Amino acid sequence: MTSRRRFLKSTAALSLAGTLGQFSQRSAKGDASHVIEGYGRLRPVADESTGLPLLQLPHGFRYRSFGWTGDPMKNGQRTPAAHDGMGIVREQDGIITLIRNHELTRLGRPFGDRSIVYDQRAGGGCSRLRFDAEEGKWLDAEPVLAGTVKNCAGGPTSWGTWLSCEESVLGTDSVKDGKSLGFEQDHGWIFEVPADGTSSPQPLKAMGRFVHEATAIDPQTGIVYETEDRGTAGFYRFIPSTKQKLSDGGRLQMLKVDGRTDLRRGVQRGEVFDCSWVDIDDPERAHSPGTDDELGVFGQGKAQKAATFARLEGCWHGNGLIYLDSTSGGDKRLGQIWQYNPEQEQLTLIYESSDAQVLESPDNLAVSPRGGLVVCEDGDQKSQRVHGLTPDGRIFPFAANNIELKGERNGFRGDYREEEWAGSCFSSDGRWLFINIQTPGVTFAITGPWGKGLL
Repeated sequence: MTSRRRFLKSTAALSLAGTLGQFSQRSAKGDASHVIEGYGRLRPVADESTGLPLLQLPHGFRYRSFGWTGDPMKNGQRTPAAHDGMGIVREQDGIITLIRNHELTRLGRPFGDRSIVYDQRAGGGCSRLRFDAEEGKWLDAEPVLAGTVKNCAGGPTSWGTWLSCEESVLGTDSVKDGKSLGFEQDHGWIFEVPADGTSSPQPLKAMGRFVHEATAIDPQTGIVYETEDRGTAGFYRFIPSTKQKLSDGGRLQMLKVDGRTDLRRGVQRGEVFDCSWVDIDDPERAHSPGTDDELGVFGQGKAQKAATFARLEGCWHGNGLIYLDSTSGGDKRLGQIWQYNPEQEQLTLIYESSDAQVLESPDNLAVSPRGGLVVCEDGDQKSQRVHGLTPDGRIFPFAANNIELKGERNGFRGDYREEEWAGSCFSSDGRWLFINIQTPGVTFAITGPWGKGLL
């Protein structure tokens, strides 16, 4: 393929008029020209479940919280902590079924019964939640995968399952302070969880063993795209041997960009790169030979001049494209948002933050049925935010974490406004946005006048 780098003709359209009061004024030095009003000013809104003002939202939006850490689940067990990636796996008769990750590393007894446990010494996993979209109320939750490590993100498949990713390559040979950590299994895998919760805890090893973050499925081809959360990260794709049957194995590849081997800095907004893919011969290699560097898969791609990103996290299919973000990418290390076009095999930088007041450290993301992007934030702002982003790179704040517990709830009290958002996903009709705040660990269902804005 001919090597070329060019700018989209639409780059000029990225700087459209419109600001958001004080928010834009704070951002005048950086990204103010790309900040738009969105749905209006944020204000504290009372939760319809607890009555507490847990979130700041625009006028007209409302929400219900559910599944706090420590709340009893359907089987009587307590809800695990560290709510992270989440996706919808089924919508039937008005009932929405979601799978939610729990990013736990701890050794000890897994939650759930033995039939869903991969490693008896690992504490992570997933829970399944059900929501009545017609009544606007939560129904129940139960564990569906356990005995895994740091289930960070993943993604829904186009055939009604959830891919849960381990953000760790700890294993049976892992030690700390000269002592074995005691894991009974190796970690660093992707697990597939069906909508009915009858999970078989078998790792999909052909999809690679590395510090996984998120996945996205191209429904036309069945190809799975995967991100890696490291300072030196690769962008991968898995071509299954059998469409919609990942357990049959397949081929893992890493993205290569014409003319560039490092995309962490020095890229212009709107810049487009032609791409190709290189094969990973040994997808189960956790480390570079003779090390414990977690770069066994990445190093194979780099040996073939594949591209380096900075901490790739969120990944989602929408608008016929794959969207992904780099949490610490960009010249200011505040974050980049990329889009990959599978048909044209081109990668485009659609947004880069140069001002932490506008966007700092994008994490999980999702695409709404209306085409806008929901971007979760995991930075150092006093109140972590959720942003809306248009496909042409205009940004606006949609929500802010407002959790300050004056009293005690399940052992939690105090100020949690700096805790990260995660797990954003929309119902297929676009009425409900589901999202988590990782600590104290709580899930929300948000609805409102979506048609008045760009999400």
